[in-house]
Amino acid sequence: MLAIFLKTLPFFALIGLGWLAGRLRMFPEAATEYLTRFVFYFALSAMLFRFAAQLSLGEIFDARFAMAYLSGCLAVYLLVTLVARLRGLPMTEAAVEAQCAVIGNTGFLGVPLLTALLGARAVGPVLMVLSIDLIVFSSLITLIITGAREGRISPRIFRVLGLGLLHNPMIVSMVAGLAVSALEWPLPAPVDEFLTILGAAATPGALFAIGTSLATKSAERLSVALWLSFAKLVLHPAAVAVAALFVFSVERQAAGVMIAAAALPVAGNVYILARHYGVAPNRVSAAILVSTVFSILTVSLVVAWITGV
Repeated sequence: MLAIFLKTLPFFALIGLGWLAGRLRMFPEAATEYLTRFVFYFALSAMLFRFAAQLSLGEIFDARFAMAYLSGCLAVYLLVTLVARLRGLPMTEAAVEAQCAVIGNTGFLGVPLLTALLGARAVGPVLMVLSIDLIVFSSLITLIITGAREGRISPRIFRVLGLGLLHNPMIVSMVAGLAVSALEWPLPAPVDEFLTILGAAATPGALFAIGTSLATKSAERLSVALWLSFAKLVLHPAAVAVAALFVFSVERQAAGVMIAAAALPVAGNVYILARHYGVAPNRVSAAILVSTVFSILTVSLVVAWITGV
């Protein structure tokens, strides 16, 4: 456990450094926005493209893996939605809370952290988790909020969802990389070196950006934030573990990566969606802050359990 904690510590130290820079106003909110854009559109996309170009579709997509992850996510999603409704919250707020419980920071934190801790074997499963989060659950919250507000699901929303996926650089880079792999096009050495250098900026850039964004968040409504953090850091990986290991019998290494990905803290894009729709952004902000702090321990515990360290 100590060995894994010491390995994860530098990653979270980068987040802490970003937080400190943000709190000291050395890195203002506008700078965070532009750093995030650089990581999102360039560095992380280069990393994902290069990963995908080295894999076949079969190494990323596995039906049992997908069903196990979706089943675990949906179980927690429904539980958190039910708890929110029992508290008297409208369906829009319940959907946002449920999103907090199942969408981890896979892109900015999970990809660099889990591939570093678990090696090349983690790449395919992590990309699968990221794809499900982006395609299934980002679409689901949009459908729920729009349907709850308009009283129906119009065909127009599916066009919006489709365009949103086409404009997402993480989706585009993974699809492009898989296309290169399927066509068996070797990456020329200068191109591979370019992608390696650019992709290397994703890890420090993403972690620093997470930290600076946390500097602007507060822990208001702490009781709700603690509940959502518990759902994300404990219930979500537990449900995914049960589905992967006991229901769908996913291969153990892939199941371990899936469980570790489920143990990641609440993703920043949940806050972006909450702010966009004007639904409980402060609550989401607090959940991101609290879950990120506690994930220093929970991610280390889960990875130590998976690796047997």
